[in-house]
Amino acid sequence: MVEDAWRITGDRDQAEDLVQSALEKVQRRWRRVSLMDAPMPYVRRVMVTAAISWRRCRSSGEIPTVPTDQGLNDPYARIDQRAQLIAGLHRLPAMTRAALGLRYFEDLSEAETAAAMGVSIGTLKSQSRRGLKRLREVFEAGPSRKHDPAAARSL
Repeated sequence: MVEDAWRITGDRDQAEDLVQSALEKVQRRWRRVSLMDAPMPYVRRVMVTAAISWRRCRSSGEIPTVPTDQGLNDPYARIDQRAQLIAGLHRLPAMTRAALGLRYFEDLSEAETAAAMGVSIGTLKSQSRRGLKRLREVFEAGPSRKHDPAAARSL
């Protein structure tokens, strides 16, 4: 569950807080949740909703940067690409990040992801398309992209 939350938030500490918050909310409705056939999608939905709410409340925050020195024969290229992907994910809105995390990292179907997020499949598809487009832009810009708060907000 913490891994799900980490994929949504991109930060281990926030992920732990998100899980705690989600479990607290689920516990309040435990009578209803315990009767569900599959309570995990409900818990995921609670986590996504809480993450989006936190993101809206946060007026500004840190935007991770990507390592700038990446050689052509770098044996650590995959690690750098992963760091670049994580930095790109951090720049996405919470709902888009959740859509990509649940869809591609958790390998949920479109219907399962849309249900977990409480949105229509069309909304999920458009969020995913926008998120993938923005991640492509981050990768095309390369790891030497400097930290520019204005550019980060435009993503």
